[in-house]
Amino acid sequence: MEPAVSEGIAYPALYLKRGEDARLRAGHLWVFSNEVDVARSPLTGFTPGEPCVIVDARDRPLGVGYVNPNSLICARLVGRGLEHALDRSLLTHRLKVALGLRERLYGEPYYRLLYGEADGAPGLTLDRFGDVVVAQATTAGIERLKPEVEAAVRKVLNPAALLWKNDAAIRALEGLPSYADVGFGAPPGALEVREGGLAFAVDAIGGQKTGWFYDQRANRDLLAPFVRGARVLDMFSYLGAWGLRAAAMGAREVVCVDASAHAVEAIAANARRNGLAERVRAERADAFEYLKALRERREHFDVVILDPPAFVKRKKDLAEGRLAYRRLNELGMQALARDGILVTCSCSYHMPRQALLDGVQQGARHLDRQVQVLMQLQQAPDHPVHPAIPETDYLKGYLCRVLPA
Repeated sequence: MEPAVSEGIAYPALYLKRGEDARLRAGHLWVFSNEVDVARSPLTGFTPGEPCVIVDARDRPLGVGYVNPNSLICARLVGRGLEHALDRSLLTHRLKVALGLRERLYGEPYYRLLYGEADGAPGLTLDRFGDVVVAQATTAGIERLKPEVEAAVRKVLNPAALLWKNDAAIRALEGLPSYADVGFGAPPGALEVREGGLAFAVDAIGGQKTGWFYDQRANRDLLAPFVRGARVLDMFSYLGAWGLRAAAMGAREVVCVDASAHAVEAIAANARRNGLAERVRAERADAFEYLKALRERREHFDVVILDPPAFVKRKKDLAEGRLAYRRLNELGMQALARDGILVTCSCSYHMPRQALLDGVQQGARHLDRQVQVLMQLQQAPDHPVHPAIPETDYLKGYLCRVLPA
């Protein structure tokens, strides 16, 4: 294998086929296995997570990255040019730049601190919960760089603790195990997140993702004019973020529904924690069955919030997923009062924004309803979208008014 050496960087070279550098030069950071010139740089010569220099067919280096020969996305570009090695210094710089944005956005240290490719650190997610950072590595390259990640976090933030929540399903595609572990420090028994003047207890190890869905915060901030004095239904509630925020904004009654008994207990505890227990009720049920039961007994709400988990995890699941979103939205509209508000979301990257809206409209026409889109929803600004990487733009939603036809 041919080495690429410059300014003290001595990483093996990963050569691209002719013309396969165009997407990287346009800003993307991924290299697919069929784009590699395996005659010059056999993928079998690399170990998972190994640093490399990505080089085009004319021997021009594009930058420094890392390789996983066992993955379809076989390499990721981390730094353009050869000025910086793939080390804690580069990660420290990325983290400082990311922190600068979050400190401009938020007055308290509760946010997504670093969002993978969009913040120049592909494969790495960092969420901040006050003095604790929860990290997630989804690639072999970041798994190999864990000590450097921890050193960068210590240098920039010096938090009390860092936890690794490495149980994302995508790790299996990288040949990585699923686990949770303490990187450093002594984390508290339960973490706390503050949002909209409320405090929520978070289980970073046993909870979903890294413990909290910061990506919906900006959308939850928009609820106020629609929920004052209203009866609100919050489906797929998890820890009750949407529902409790609605209650704090003046909703007269909130029903939170989740299929998890642990989530229902957590919602009730968070309601008591924030003095909202009298107006918030948590129920355990399957979302589709619960909405069908509401339809049968003709029970209605002024606001219905639908924030489900991803129904389309792979492109081949799109047809089935589109149908599921349409069914969910139609059931949600049947639970609405005559002049009601529907908040509908999808965190499925493979579900196009227009397809979600089409499902809402099709459901409305089937029910002889009229829909007015009042706001389009997207992920919060601590999840910035990289314009050259559509995969970073995954969350879409609509806040709609639903009227009789």
